Amino acid sequence: MARQRSPNRAKALKMWLESGRTMMLKDIAEALNISAGLVRKWKSVDRWDDIPDTQPKRRGAPFRNKNAVGNKGGAPLNNKNAEKHGLFSKWLPDDDELKEIYEATRTGMNTLDILYEEILVMFTNFIRAQKIMYVRDQEDITKEIKKEKSYSDDKSSSEEIEYDIQYAWDKQAKALTSQAVASRAISTKIKQYEELLRTLPPEEIKESHRLRMKKLKADIKAVEAKAW
Repeated sequence: MARQRSPNRAKALKMWLESGRTMMLKDIAEALNISAGLVRKWKSVDRWDDIPDTQPKRRGAPFRNKNAVGNKGGAPLNNKNAEKHGLFSKWLPDDDELKEIYEATRTGMNTLDILYEEILVMFTNFIRAQKIMYVRDQEDITKEIKKEKSYSDDKSSSEEIEYDIQYAWDKQAKALTSQAVASRAISTKIKQYEELLRTLPPEEIKESHRLRMKKLKADIKAVEAKAW
């Protein structure tokens, strides 16, 4: 049986809406005697920002208000207050691919989904790095030109070449260090995911959220066993 939704959840939303969407989340939390993190989670999961604004709009400035002095009416030229996603034009590059990614995460993913995708990307890079950093044996030496200079005059010419040499033991040491750092980062993200599973209300967690992490942990364990 699903746990009953906290009545504070609806109260928090009501307080935020009645404040004209300006009340700080920490102030709402303080008023309801709950954590600010819980209010932030409700705001994200319930998508408060997507709720249509049904509050009546006040027309004009109050009597004797000086904000309207010199204003002939309407928004300033090039004002973008009416844009649904003004954040794009203000702070982010005007890129169609970026907008598409943002919309996908904004409308179809919750916190667990976003964190899970982040773990998948990290794990994918971890696997891909095994091929890139592979050291065949102790004779596996990489020699690359680091600097090259040419000299010439009327009588002779010469060339100076400086090489960057990476020996097998150096490459292996760097590979092991990189693998350890990546492994710890992935483990940290997995712990964050599992912590969310424990703290989110049951009605917000699907069985697939639990099963996919169980499978991913098994896959990571198998890959790390081969890598080490």
